[in-house]
Amino acid sequence: MKITKKWSTLLLPILLAGCMSTTATTTPETGTTDKPVVEQPVTPETKPAVKPETKPAVKPEQKPQVDPKPPVATNLKTADGKLILGEEEWMYIKAINHNAKARIDTGATTSSISAVDIEMFERDGKDWVKFKLAHGAGETKEFESPVARIVTIRQSSTEKRTDRPVIEAWVQIGDLETKTEFTLNDRTHMTFPVLLGRTFFRDVAVVDVSKKFIQPKVKLAK
Repeated sequence: MKITKKWSTLLLPILLAGCMSTTATTTPETGTTDKPVVEQPVTPETKPAVKPETKPAVKPEQKPQVDPKPPVATNLKTADGKLILGEEEWMYIKAINHNAKARIDTGATTSSISAVDIEMFERDGKDWVKFKLAHGAGETKEFESPVARIVTIRQSSTEKRTDRPVIEAWVQIGDLETKTEFTLNDRTHMTFPVLLGRTFFRDVAVVDVSKKFIQPKVKLAK
């Protein structure tokens, strides 16, 4: 059977197309084959680092600041802790375990205590004095004390000057216990055996001359 030139021309492209189609369907494309996924074991080296949870910082609760209560004045002391003294007070004398009436004199500089039989003498090169505390008809045993200093007193009525020894003694008024200076002087004819001047209450007490015996009387030692 003869195939004409015309038909051979038409069949050739058809046959070539068929071959190309067969090749495309039977030949797999390179690089398109999916490989199976193999699960890898988890190790400390391969385990992803887990960051610790960051908690917000909690500020400590601040308590409101409260101003301290200001000191309060009482019947015995001022707001700043100073003793309130009347014109007259009971003064406890530790050396004789006795309470004596004292007059608070804001016009006097030094304090004075009633003493008799005052006699100066020397001991180990230092001035000493022996005396008896006395008021009215009563008097104590004899005391000896070193002399703190000597003061010169001029009588207001005369030009006469008198030297008086000054000693230190422990006394107490209210809850104030202190060592203070006293001039030894015969006050047996005066109303008060003790006179307290400014050197005693300066910086530690205030005086209300309208009142008397503000501070409680100290209990005597048994």
